[in-house]
Formats: sequence, C-alpha cells, structure tokens
Amino acid sequence: MKPSDQPLVATPTTPVRQPLLEVDRASVRLGNTQVFDNLSLTVGEGEFVALLGSSGCGKTSLLRTIAGFIQPRAGTVRVRGRDITSEPPDRRGMALVFQTYALWPHMTVAQNIGYGLKLRRLPRAEIAAKVAEIAALLGLSGLEERKPAALSGGQRQRVALGRALAISPDILLLDEPLSNLDARIRLTVRQEISALQRRLGITAIHVTHDREEAMVMADRIVILDAGRIAQIGTPEEVYNQPASAFVAAFMGAENRLRLNAGPATEGDGRLRLQAQGGTPALIATVRPAVPGPCIAHFRSEAAELHEASAAAEPTAGFLALPGEVGQVSFPGGFWRHVVATPAGALVVDAPKAWPAGSKVDVHIPQTGLFVFPDEQG
Repeated sequence: MKPSDQPLVATPTTPVRQPLLEVDRASVRLGNTQVFDNLSLTVGEGEFVALLGSSGCGKTSLLRTIAGFIQPRAGTVRVRGRDITSEPPDRRGMALVFQTYALWPHMTVAQNIGYGLKLRRLPRAEIAAKVAEIAALLGLSGLEERKPAALSGGQRQRVALGRALAISPDILLLDEPLSNLDARIRLTVRQEISALQRRLGITAIHVTHDREEAMVMADRIVILDAGRIAQIGTPEEVYNQPASAFVAAFMGAENRLRLNAGPATEGDGRLRLQAQGGTPALIATVRPAVPGPCIAHFRSEAAELHEASAAAEPTAGFLALPGEVGQVSFPGGFWRHVVATPAGALVVDAPKAWPAGSKVDVHIPQTGLFVFPDEQG
C-alpha cells in the first residue's frame, strides 16, 4: 500500500488529553470537489488545536463539519462519545467566531454579547450579569452601549469572542478571526486569546494559514495538505521533526536541494550526500536510512556563508556548495542573500552583508538538514 492510499488517521506523537471531540473517518464532498476523505482527528479536553494549511487545503471545511454547517457523506463526529453527526449547529455545544466577526450592526456591544443568551430565553437579569462578566473579562467594560461601527477592529474581535464565550460552549471554534486585524493588533489579540483559553480551560480549534500564529497559540498543530493530514504534533515536533518534504517547506525550510545518498564506508553508519556541483558530505543523523536519490530542505538561517575555498575532500557534518551572491537585502536583524549555486538559487541569512558578486561557499550543517527520499528520483 502506498502512503497516499493509507487512511487519514491522525496519530499524534505526544499523548492526547482525555478525548472530547472525535472526527472518525469523515468524508466531505462539495460539488465536484472531494475536500477530504476518510479523515480522522481527536481533540483532547482543554486542548488548543490549530488547523494549519494554505488556502484550499480543507481546514475551514473541516471546522465547518465539526460545527455542523457541513454534513459529511461518510464518517462520524462525536463529543464525549456522543454521536452528533446529524445534529444542528445550535445543539452541539459549540460556538464559532467567524473571520468577519458577523456582529449585528444595529445592536450594541451588550446586545451582541448577550444575543445567544436571549435566544435561550434566559431572564434579563441573568443575561445582564453574564454580559457584564464577559465585558470585564475581555476589557470591554464601559463600551457596552456602543455599536460595532464605533469600535476598533480589535474591539469588534473581542465582542465576537465575547458572544461565543457567553453561552459557555464545550468547544470554541475560531475561523481565522485575526486575519482582518493589522499586524500590531493581531500580535496583541492572539496573546489575549491564548491566555484566555488557558485561563478558562476551554477546548479550542483554530483555523489559520499563519505558521507563527499556530506556533505561539496551539498545544498541537494539524497540518493539512490537499485534504490530507500531513502531520500532527506539538509546535516543536512539526518545526524540528517534519514528517515530509511538504511539511518541512511549509514550516519554513523552503530551500530545496536534490541529493544523491550512498554509504560513506563499509559499516560506517554515515551517508555520503552530494548535491550537484557540491563537495561530498559525510552525514550521520539524517534520513533516508537507505541510499538513493533524496530531497533536502533547510531554513535560510540554518546555513552559513564562508569565503570560497578549493576543498574537494568529503567534509564531516555539513554540506558545502560553491556559489555567488546575487541579491542582498536587510529585512531587519540580519542580512538576506540570494546565492546562485550549481544546485540552484538558495536563500541564506547572515549577520553581515556579503556584497553582490562575492564568491562564497554555502555551508549547511547536518543539524539543519531535513532529508527525505526523492519519490520522483
């Protein structure tokens, strides 16, 4: 069986907390598009899980399937072991914060926050007390009589979050709620949401395409690729131990090299890796375990630039490629170089600027290399 034919069961590398939500072999088709098929995922009690991926990967459809806005063609959704697959959204014990906030423009802050409680026909005094509690929790006290048009983007986001929290959901669903905020406010609000989730012990599932946002907010990250779970793990695991070339590139290791791998010496245990035009390298700690064509990914900050040398003997512990510096820029805190090498253009960050036209060697340590079999090689 090929890896692509295997069931999409997310098997985490770290223990999951007491299961709260289970998506069991769910399949969703929208029109002529198979969004995902045979997908399984478990979310623990009090856990913050980020669904991370590029546009069209299926993360929002998965969230809406969990929420009840999309009915799967096959599979089951369970909360605490109870099958809720056919139940409507308002009976699932969940609350969804939309990307656009979806606030009622004619209602005040207090009315928006208390809207779900009003639908449940709670007494006015109880609604008022709950609204005051939520407003204080989210820093909205004193703004209760304002309407959304009179609020900043960050304040509107807090109102949408307050409306969701007011009904005391078992699961809080967040559909890219920070994407409409400017960069400075987004940093502040994501810290507030993360701290609030941990303080209240709420189970949260957050859809995002922002890698850093997922890393700083989530306990576990689910990376999706074309409707498949490419990897699931803690932020440290998906960053430092990517399970595939796709995950490595998505998590920032965008430099890519095609290599040939062979045994270094008889019984040595190391691999002899060589990129086109580069010096052979003796590497001990990377995959693949068997020789053959492979793909290596590395991050721009993992490599180093050195003055060009004429070394031709195999080096231990790092790949070396000759190159010439082309474009040089300063994104802040370091200098970014685009280096032309026989194996292709590479991006390398350095603490100092190397002038365009400099002849250099690009050194990539084995600790920064993510090597995978080249299935097309």
